[in-house]
Amino acid sequence: MGKLTVGALRVVLVAVFVGIVAVQAGMVWALATKPDDGSLPLTALRMVTVLGLLAIQVIVACVWRLVTMVRRGTVFSHAAFRYVDVVIGAIVAAALVWFAVTALNAPGQRDDPGVTVIMAGIGVAILGVALLVLVLRMLLAQAVARDIEAAHLQAELDEVI
Repeated sequence: MGKLTVGALRVVLVAVFVGIVAVQAGMVWALATKPDDGSLPLTALRMVTVLGLLAIQVIVACVWRLVTMVRRGTVFSHAAFRYVDVVIGAIVAAALVWFAVTALNAPGQRDDPGVTVIMAGIGVAILGVALLVLVLRMLLAQAVARDIEAAHLQAELDEVI
């Protein structure tokens, strides 16, 4: 991966992370204060949203570490699996949070249940992303195995020569 690509990806990751922190701060502020009209804030929806954003922050941090490993040439090691596994778990958590948001939103959509169906479909798509990352993890496992095998064969060849 080139320096320009890594730099651009890191700029995007920082922008996403800073944006999520700003939104979370606003959500926590909204949870801590009462609206001007005296009504209760949507605490359940806001708390679930904060948790969903936390899952995205975990993903961003793990992708940052993986990009660092790619840049150093150490991504084809067992250490990378830890970050990929955390990414898979965070995506599944984000999908579960999305399903919670869908359930919290559903009673207000009785007149138009299509919105709830679409939101549930988005949750299934998020789970599909987790499955895609799982497939990529399997490819990484194969690449790590090949890399270890190549290093072993290289060591044997060095002994012969």
